[in-house]
Amino acid sequence: MESVFAAFWSGNYSPHGYCLFWQPQLLWTHIIADALIALSYFSIPIALVALVRSRKDLAFGWVFWCFALFILACGGTHVMAIVTLFYPLYGLEAVVKLVTAIVSVTTAILLWPLLPTLVRMPSAEKLKEANGQLAAMVEQRDAALAELKHEVAQRETVEAALLQAQKLEAVGQLTGGIAHDFNNLLQAIAGNLELIARKPDDADRVIRWTSSALDAVERGRQLTGQLLAFSSKQRLDVKSVRLAELIGGMAGLIERAVAPLSRVRIERIDPVWNVQTDALQLELAVLNLAFNARDAMPEGGMLTVSAELRSGKVAPDLPPGDYVALRVEDTGMGMPPEVAARAVEPFFSTKGVGKGTGMGLSMAFGVMRQSGGTLLIESGVGKGTAITLVLPIATLEPRRDVQDDAARDERISLAGKTIALVDDDAHVRASLAEMLRAAGANVEEAADGAAGVALVQTRRFDALVVDFAMPELSGSEVADQVAATNPDLPVILITGFADSNKLDAIASPNVNILRKPFESHELLRKIRDIARR
Repeated sequence: MESVFAAFWSGNYSPHGYCLFWQPQLLWTHIIADALIALSYFSIPIALVALVRSRKDLAFGWVFWCFALFILACGGTHVMAIVTLFYPLYGLEAVVKLVTAIVSVTTAILLWPLLPTLVRMPSAEKLKEANGQLAAMVEQRDAALAELKHEVAQRETVEAALLQAQKLEAVGQLTGGIAHDFNNLLQAIAGNLELIARKPDDADRVIRWTSSALDAVERGRQLTGQLLAFSSKQRLDVKSVRLAELIGGMAGLIERAVAPLSRVRIERIDPVWNVQTDALQLELAVLNLAFNARDAMPEGGMLTVSAELRSGKVAPDLPPGDYVALRVEDTGMGMPPEVAARAVEPFFSTKGVGKGTGMGLSMAFGVMRQSGGTLLIESGVGKGTAITLVLPIATLEPRRDVQDDAARDERISLAGKTIALVDDDAHVRASLAEMLRAAGANVEEAADGAAGVALVQTRRFDALVVDFAMPELSGSEVADQVAATNPDLPVILITGFADSNKLDAIASPNVNILRKPFESHELLRKIRDIARR
């Protein structure tokens, strides 16, 4: 037995070509076939390696490396088949086959467990179908986003309309007190004018009566300014606001809101406290709180407005920081807990039909949130209600409009200036013309917009003064037509109009706006500053 195996391992063998009887046809057939197989086996791994290296995202890339080694080893066996035709290197051939066997078995062991996963991989058709479904989902998402944007735009429109209605409701609630105040102002103006007419030669008294009448006009201007601010469509403008000045300036409105049965006490507010908010919206919020307090005190009572500085975590829904708490407290009926919990909900109201929109507290809460603050409610049945408006401290100082009092007494001369004056109100036009002529100006008048445009085309003017609100051809249209033929002519639009959007739409750099009522020195100074040299 040992002799048999010894002969087997002795290595004394003939080349494989001996078995083929060294016939050229057989030898070359084996050589060519094994060479082609080996070359193919060697080229396939190169292609697999190139694929894996260029597609690093390819799933199961290691499988391709295993196949490359397996095929490369198989190619080696075919090379050895050619070698052993001429040289009996069967030991080396055995080693090559052993390596090939190891690589083959390893690849098979790794491949079979992977087979179920490969079977479950989607086909090209399934991938195409999945892509189609994904595209449909994207279209649905885009449609949903477009619908959401449309709904957001509708909500903003509705909110703007509701806020406008709330403003108008506030103006309506003030109507009685406003009418009373205007009658008093008119009485003061009429009485002083009558005294002047009776004794025009009494210079000292005329000056005193004139001053009294002008004071009444100034009070009326402030009152109409507040009403226009409430009723007009204002954009939210959050900025630094002097709280003490704001509350002090609207003290009269707060008193009218609770009159005649209730009283108002406004405690001192530190003038250095500046808050970050929209001034007009805060005024409207406080005014609505005053209306609510009046309704809660049908038999009369006291409304107290105060403020204090708070720091740290002042409310659950606010970050720690420095805040000013503006407190509006009444001595009215108060609210039960279930009503107080819903008080800031839009349209929630315990009042009867026609007695309110239920938007007052909701609007105030919205203004506070947009300002970076919040609204707190303390109330109990029979104990009154305290609404606290928490506003963040402003980091910047508010802009202060400094008016030079000496400018009122400044003598402004318009000598040598030629002014075109257009106003459809004969009384206003006459007073303005007299005012301008008294300053030395030459004045040409027109009673409507079309006549004003024609007037400007007749000669050279240094400035055009035109009323904004006129029938047929408005002041802005007059300015546009004049700019088309005379673009360098300065224009002053005088207006008591409330719609800031229409005024803001006037984009010409040569157009200046002066709001009614104004004093003579304001108009004269503006003409002096802009008139053509």
